[in-house]
Order: sequence, then C-alpha cells, then structure tokens
Amino acid sequence: MLTFGGRRGRGGRGGATWYRWDDLAKEQVNATLSRRLITGERMMLAHVYLKKGCVVPKHAHENEQLTYILEGALKFFVGEDGGHEVVVRAGEVLHLPSNVPHEAHALEDTLDVDVFSPPREDWLNKTDAYLRRK
Repeated sequence: MLTFGGRRGRGGRGGATWYRWDDLAKEQVNATLSRRLITGERMMLAHVYLKKGCVVPKHAHENEQLTYILEGALKFFVGEDGGHEVVVRAGEVLHLPSNVPHEAHALEDTLDVDVFSPPREDWLNKTDAYLRRK
C-alpha cells in the first residue's frame, strides 16, 4: 500500500492510496471462504475466495452490493423466499440493492470482487456471524 497526496487510511481526505491484492492479508473467515478488503470512506472493495461447495447463508444488509465474478461461478437465491435463482459466471455482475435477502452457493472454486456502499461494518469489526458459523 502506498499513500500520497493526503492522509493515509480510512477517512483520509484528499489523498490517493495504491494497493496490490497480493500484499494484503487474506482473512480466513471459515473453512471455505476467505477475503481481502480495501475500504474507503463510502465504499468497500473485496476479493472473496470461495471453495466449491461454500454456502453463504441467506442474509440482507443496508449496503448496496455489486458482485463481479472473476473466476468460477456462484448460484444466487434472491428475495425473501429465495425464489429468484441466478447463476453468475466469470465476466458477469450481479447488482443487489439495499436490504434484498440473498444466499450464494459456489458451484466451483470462485474468486469474486464485491463492491459495497457504504462499507460493511460487520466485515470490518468481524461481527458477521452468519459467515463464521462453520
């Protein structure tokens, strides 16, 4: 990470920060899911690594979300009853508005880029128990 033209870190104004994914610590959230995070004041960018068979349990959050699949495929169940199914594959993006319930199943080893606005405070302070239950 390299910061220039302003203060460093979350909340810094007027500066720019350059990152290399490989230099960021990878957090092992559970046996089948790990992630790397980059956080700004009003958005978060995450690399999420899911092993085939990983299930992200049904949940909802205030954060608007874009999920861009770089490698692999995720099957999403969207909506209160999970009745809307969509498979998102490499090169495809799923937009999830605020407070829309969703669940994801890794159909193969998958790397996705998630963008959240605002940042996921539960991810930052590690209170995302729905991911840590395994």
